[in-house]
Amino acid sequence: MDIKAGINTAIILAAVGTLISFLIGIRSIQSGRRLVYFRIRQQRISFGWRMIGFALGLAGVVYFLGRFGEPIAYSFYEPSPMPSMTPTMTLSPTITLSPTITLTPTITNTPSVSDTPTPTPTPFIPADVEQQFSSIITPNPASLFSPLVFGREIDLKTYSLVGEATVFSNPVRRVVALFSFDGMFVGVQWTVLWYRDGKLVFYETSPWADTTGGYGYVERIAAPEEWLPGNYEVQIFVGHDWKSVGRFVVQGQPDTSTPTRKPTSTTTSTATRMPMFTPTLTLTRLPTLTATASRTSLPTITRAPTRTPRPSDTSWPTQTPKPGQ
Repeated sequence: MDIKAGINTAIILAAVGTLISFLIGIRSIQSGRRLVYFRIRQQRISFGWRMIGFALGLAGVVYFLGRFGEPIAYSFYEPSPMPSMTPTMTLSPTITLSPTITLTPTITNTPSVSDTPTPTPTPFIPADVEQQFSSIITPNPASLFSPLVFGREIDLKTYSLVGEATVFSNPVRRVVALFSFDGMFVGVQWTVLWYRDGKLVFYETSPWADTTGGYGYVERIAAPEEWLPGNYEVQIFVGHDWKSVGRFVVQGQPDTSTPTRKPTSTTTSTATRMPMFTPTLTLTRLPTLTATASRTSLPTITRAPTRTPRPSDTSWPTQTPKPGQ
């Protein structure tokens, strides 16, 4: 029986004791109230209240064991980093002795394939990733993570890898990193960084939502053209503390999907110039007005001849109007 199973058993026993004590206390109080004798009645009632108090104490023990039991037990008994590991979780000799790593020129000439240190003496969390931390729970300094083991797929029923390897040939779409852990607190911030040739290509950070110990895995799923050949490294942090690291190699050029160009629109009709406008009418000047008539002087006024009276007449006779005129 491990520590976790023992804590769970103690919690169950304390919970059962709490229920039994509470029922005994209630029945003792009810039976004491029906007694006639004062002293015996007081003894029964007092015993019932003591049992109820004992039940409340056991309830506190249940809460304490569930909240702090495992961390306190782990502080006295240091857990193994790989409890009850299966053969697939042990360090495979192919990690350091695989001929494909030592005999391929492109791999042997890259320092990150061998067991040389990372570009910095101690792995650290980049500032832009650290700004995304949301948990305020203090990590357990005694938490442990096993070395990472890589594969293409994972069987979640048995937590075993499918296609376990340290060298992957393109095309690659998914890589899974399997590990075991112990001493984790729920809600503590943990971070996984994926590097290629020392350059950060993928990361994830979030509060821990799993149990305190067991098996876990991380994965990266990307398009085939994003898995460029090179030396990859996966780092796991709890808070700001570096806990585990694993390395693998991707070989070969990835499959790149070349987009098909759409046919361009070709203009078949040519522009025809319109005929230029040619004026057909010419402006003809009107004939000028020529004066042909000469100026003619008007006739002079000729005075009528004056009437000369006759010698016998001295004056003009007056005309007498006729009757009826």
